[in-house]
Parts: sequence; structure tokens; C-alpha cells
Amino acid sequence: MKLKASKHSSSLKSKLGLPAVLFACSFFFVAGFFFSSFLSQDASGLRQGPRMLESVNEERAVMPRGETGDDSFTTISFQVLSWVPRALYFPNFAPAEHCQSVIEMAKIGLKPSTLALRKGETADNTKGIRTSSGMFISASEDKTGILDIIEEKIARATMLPRTHGEAFNVLRYEVGQRYNSHYDAFHPAEYGPQKSQRVASFLLYLSDVEEGGETMFPFALVQDGENMDGSYDFRKCTGLKVKPRRGDGLLFYSLLPNGTIDPTSLHGSCPVIRGEKWVATKWLRDQEQEDE
Repeated sequence: MKLKASKHSSSLKSKLGLPAVLFACSFFFVAGFFFSSFLSQDASGLRQGPRMLESVNEERAVMPRGETGDDSFTTISFQVLSWVPRALYFPNFAPAEHCQSVIEMAKIGLKPSTLALRKGETADNTKGIRTSSGMFISASEDKTGILDIIEEKIARATMLPRTHGEAFNVLRYEVGQRYNSHYDAFHPAEYGPQKSQRVASFLLYLSDVEEGGETMFPFALVQDGENMDGSYDFRKCTGLKVKPRRGDGLLFYSLLPNGTIDPTSLHGSCPVIRGEKWVATKWLRDQEQEDE
């Protein structure tokens, strides 16, 4: 029987030709592989790769809205950097041309940055804590309308009304300049009674920095309150660091949900080592601000 099967196979090859036999084998191999893959994917959804949201073909009707709501959906990409403190990163928040425009409008009014002084502090004994230069400018003062666009997007990202925001503080850090670790919220025991409190801060990076200039949160990575007893060296640039990239945004909250100051929201600006750092800061408060 074996001899007959061999003769029959040889006869078939000679009739069809070697190329035809190879083609038939290849076809059945590919078909079998495809069919087995299809069955394995259908059998277990866990084996399928992740899908991008944009690839899901799903239609949703726009929800009914109030007088101040939107008539369309808005997408703002973000990454949660930390829950303690609450810090979020927004890539490509603003286009490069908008960032450059803000830099140009701020250059003409730069002055040495100042500090809100605590009881017993003076300009002399706090010298060196904050060495940047900057200026304040509101969206209403910007005739180009760019700050208006940025401010509106910040309001959407934070869900804090524009009327709760201070004017933009546009800052420039040159080589060696920094801002030692500090809080954006003002503790009444140190600064006196406050009419309103800073809830959150939004930093829009207006330029890349070759080296240094990171925004750092020294208590973001601590364990069991380590170094939070006053032993932390405020001049050190340690902890969670966010590298400035033009057009990117950083949001962090200074207050906890119960309204008290978050002790882990301590942050600072590392010294610029190479290049120049430009950033526009928008402080958001728990009450409406007076017209700017």
C-alpha cells in the first residue's frame, strides 16, 4: 500500500507541476492560520489588544443642556500624575504660536518677581527664594484674543469658572533662577485673614527648557509623612518632577476636597541649567474675583 501511495503522489506532482503544488500548500496554510486566529480571538475577548476610543464606531446623541451648556462634545487630553497631591498633565494644551505670542506681549513689562510675605518676613530676608521676572496680564487686556482662548480652555479643564481666576502671571526664568518650595494657598495663621483662597494652579509652559527648570513636588513620593516635619531642605530639587515643554499644561490643587490646605501641594521650580523657561500661571480661587 505504501508503494502505491508513493507512486500516486509522484504521478500527481508530475501532472500538476511543482509550482502548483506549492501554491496549493501555501493557500491552505494561510487559510488555516487565519481561521484559527479568528476562532481564538472570538473565544476570549481578553486576548484582544487595546482599542483607541476614536476607533469605536458609536453614535451618541448630545444630551439636553442648560442655558450655559455646550451643544457639542469637547476632548481635552490629560494624564493623572499624582493623587497626593492631585496633579494632572495636559499635553499640547496650547499651540506653539499662541505660546510665542504670550511671550512677546510679556517681554515689555517684565519686573523682578515678588513674594507674598508672611509675618516677620521682609524683602531682604527672603531674597533668593524667588529669582524670576514676570508680569501680570489679564485676558481682557490682550487685544489678540489668545489669552481669552487659553483662559476658556483652562476653565473647561478645571471646571472652575473664569470669574474665579486671577490675571495670568507670565514668568521668565533665566539660567540659575528658581523658586524654592512653597505653597500657592495662604495659611491665615501665617498670612492673616484671607478674603478668598487659591484652590488650584494651572501652569502653561510657553517654552522648552534645554536642562533644568522642572516643576517639582517634593512630598508627592514620600512615605508615611517622611520629611514633612520641617526637616526637608527647601533648596533641594527632589520628588515628582515635571519637565517644561512648550504648549503643555500642568494643573494641581492646593486645597483638599474639604477646603483645607493640602500639605503635599508644596512645590517649586528647579533652577534652569541651560536655556530659558517661560511659563504662564493662572491661579484659581474659591470665590469670584473683582473685574480686572
